[in-house]
Parts: sequence; C-alpha cells; structure tokens
Amino acid sequence: MVEWCLPQDIDLEGVEFKSMASGSHKIQSDFIYFRKGLCFGLACFANMPVESELERGARMKSVGILSPSYTLLYRYMHFLENQVRHQLEMPGHYSHLEAFYDDKKGVLPDSKGTTTSQQPVHWLPSIHRYMYPEMKITHPAGCMSQFIKFFGEQILVLWKFALLRKRILIFSPPPVGVVCYRVYCCCCLANVSLPGLGGTVPESKPFFYVNVADIEMLETEVSYVACTTEKIFEEKRDLYDVYVDNQNVKTHHEHLQPLLKINNADKEKYRRLNDQRQMLMYSQEVGEDCSSCEEDLFILFFMEQNNRIFQTLMEVSASQDKTLTADHARGMGLDPQGDRSFLMDLLEVYGIDVMLVIDNPCCT
Repeated sequence: MVEWCLPQDIDLEGVEFKSMASGSHKIQSDFIYFRKGLCFGLACFANMPVESELERGARMKSVGILSPSYTLLYRYMHFLENQVRHQLEMPGHYSHLEAFYDDKKGVLPDSKGTTTSQQPVHWLPSIHRYMYPEMKITHPAGCMSQFIKFFGEQILVLWKFALLRKRILIFSPPPVGVVCYRVYCCCCLANVSLPGLGGTVPESKPFFYVNVADIEMLETEVSYVACTTEKIFEEKRDLYDVYVDNQNVKTHHEHLQPLLKINNADKEKYRRLNDQRQMLMYSQEVGEDCSSCEEDLFILFFMEQNNRIFQTLMEVSASQDKTLTADHARGMGLDPQGDRSFLMDLLEVYGIDVMLVIDNPCCT
C-alpha cells in the first residue's frame, strides 16, 4: 500500500508494485528504477526484522521519487536510502520527505504529455558525449563497464536487437537494481546521432522494472527494454521478442534466431572495443588523459558504429542503382553473410529503400 505521498492528488495507481520488486522479501535492501506513465521513478527498498506478529516478523518499505527524466535520479539515491532506513525505524515521520519535496518539486506532465512550463519528454535523445558525466546512474565501476563484462561478446547480439527496436525483457531474481542498469545500457547501444533518421521508427523505451501488473500496458508496446523478477513472463511469449535470463539471450521468433550467432565481424568489434578500453586504461595510468571515462568510450563506440551503418545505407539509398553489396556490408563493420538477416530486418524497420545483393539478390 502507498502510505504517504506528495502531492496528494497525483495518480499513483500501481506504483506500490513498481517500487517494491516481487521477491524483495528475501533480501535486505535494493533500489529499483521504473516507469509510471510519462514519468520515471527511483525507489530504495529496505527490509528490517521486527518483533511484531502483526507485521509477521518483518517491516518492509520503499521510499521513491518520480521525475520526467531518469538521468538525474541517481543523485538522490543516498537520500532515499537514508529515508527508507528512517521510515523503518521511525514510521510515520515524514518531515524530511516534505522538505525534500518542497525543495525539488516541479511541474509533472499531464496525461497528454504537456505542461505549462516544459516540453514533453523525449526518450533517449542522441546524446553528446559531454553530457555523459550527468548521466551516470551508476555504481562506482561504471554501469556500462559492468554490462560489457557481464555479457561479453553477447553484447553484440543485444546491440542488434536494440537497433532493430525489438521488445527486450531481462529476467533476474532480486536484487533488481543492477538489472535496471542493464536496461539503461541496452537502450544506449542503439543511440544514433544522424539527423533526420527514422522518423517513423518506434522509440526504444527504457521501462526498467515491470511485473504482472504491467502486462496490459506491455501488450500495446511495439518496442521496449525492461527487466523483471517474475519467471512467469517467460511463458508469455506474446509480450516480448527477446528474453534474457542472466547471460542467456534467446528468442522464440524463428526469423530472429540467426541474430543469436556471434559472427567474425562481431568478434572483431568486440576485440576493437576491448583494445580501446585497454588504451584508455593505459592513458589514465600514465596520467595523459583523466577527462575520458569508460562510459564515454562505450557510448561513443556504439554510436559511431550505428552512424556508420546508417550513413552508408542512406548514401546507397540516394544512389542511382540503390544496390547494397558485400563491400558495403564490410565497410559498415558487418559480416556480409552472417549479418544478412540483420541487414534485411534493419532495412525493413527503418524503411530504407535499397537492394541487398549479397550472394542471392534480394529486394527489400
């Protein structure tokens, strides 16, 4: 139940299921990112044993905030962690939360997504690298770095699905905080900074944590990245295209299954990414470069890769014969044979008019 909120007239229906992950009773503390309407939330959860039959031996609470953007929520993580501990030890004392709200409050978008004081939220804009220090919703080692280490070469599989705007659902038992970071990183793989690309392409929406209460909403989505702690989702195949169980990436769509194979071009990209990372670490060690960070490197690596692909596709589409050859594929950093089905899907999703001539001619 929601025991307290400000402002009191805000619609918080279902927020109690978003701010406390299913299965959290088994852990002592966690944090959780979620989406509520046009807003994003961050909540910190804590679980304290109590000698009370009424509370069945445990008191569990989450304290959270809602904002039109998720990029600065991490700043308040420490405050929320302190407040949830305070609420467990001294239930019903809300003066610190009231003061926080009065200090930070803003105008939230209405149901149409507009406000009198700001523009509606745009999901995952193309991001300039110098904004990135503002976007670390991250533990000290950097969430992108952890993401790459966790998935290894599989990150190239996730990259393709993210670029194709597939519905990606990541399952993990609690704690769910670090899994929310994986959602964020997965969305970042698909950043493109070329102007005028894909006005008709579905947005890649970071939904962060979802549970069974979100099923109705997910049924209407054509593209999203989300995580859950509820194993029941694996059986609901109509809700997702790609299911990630820890490091295992799978899809039940037969035409997407070729994308699960790591090809030579993927291995080369992964090698280049690691080489750049080693160079960065070396330059930091010898004191040449302290301004760059791994986050910038990873984001820029994939953004430049995506820009190169779409720049080539748009140039071929503007040419007289509109023919995409094996040389074009190699120039984009793709495997002409191994990435054939990926390229065909990409042309379809983004509505790019070219003829793919690799081995067997195939018009799209």
